[in-house]
Amino acid sequence: MDVVLTVFALLFLIFVGLGAYATVKAVRATKRGVDRTLAQARRTVEDHTLRAKSVAQPGPAGEIARLRLALRTSMRATQDALHAGVAEDESLKESLALFERLSVHGRDLDVDLKRLETEPDRATLAARLPELRARTERITQSADSLRWAVRDRARRFSDDDLDHLSAQIDIEADALRHWTRTEPGQASSHWPDASATPADGPATGQARAQAAGAHATGPAPDAIAGPSWRPTVPWQKKPRPESTT
Repeated sequence: MDVVLTVFALLFLIFVGLGAYATVKAVRATKRGVDRTLAQARRTVEDHTLRAKSVAQPGPAGEIARLRLALRTSMRATQDALHAGVAEDESLKESLALFERLSVHGRDLDVDLKRLETEPDRATLAARLPELRARTERITQSADSLRWAVRDRARRFSDDDLDHLSAQIDIEADALRHWTRTEPGQASSHWPDASATPADGPATGQARAQAAGAHATGPAPDAIAGPSWRPTVPWQKKPRPESTT
């Protein structure tokens, strides 16, 4: 009895532990999903705000907003392309590591640009704009180059696979149309002519030709000779007498 109670207690503890573990995993997954949704919503709001500032605010403030918007758009597009490609191509891990290093510079620049949005000294802001613009262009050009290289690589793989698939389909189509060509040693499907007899060999054909020639060159029948006797058969009708009138 004590053994049975011990077994039931152990099973109860195992089920409780598994339930707690599953609950913790579900809570963490839900929290990650909520955080991801909130971060995406925050980025969308910030992008719309920057787009509005770049249009509504003239001067250095509008330029700062345009630089931030261009930087964020380029970095996010490159990140999405790399994460989508690395799942299918393991060789993109090195490219992803390079992008992570580039992202550090991009985040630092975004922080500087965000800080300068509230800078009251317009003269200082205008003086720093050329340097900020050059940094933004260098980072965005690097990100764009990496993104387009990833896309070109994926398109090249897709073209190679399509060429290989087209060649296989052509071979299969030719195999399916096997009746359109005559293989070596394959019998012809045309019926022989009535005058030709495939069973006769060359010797038989030559003998027939000689017999036909002999018959053609033989003596002609005598035109004044009387009619030869021909046997009569019961069903043969007698010839009619010619009329004397």
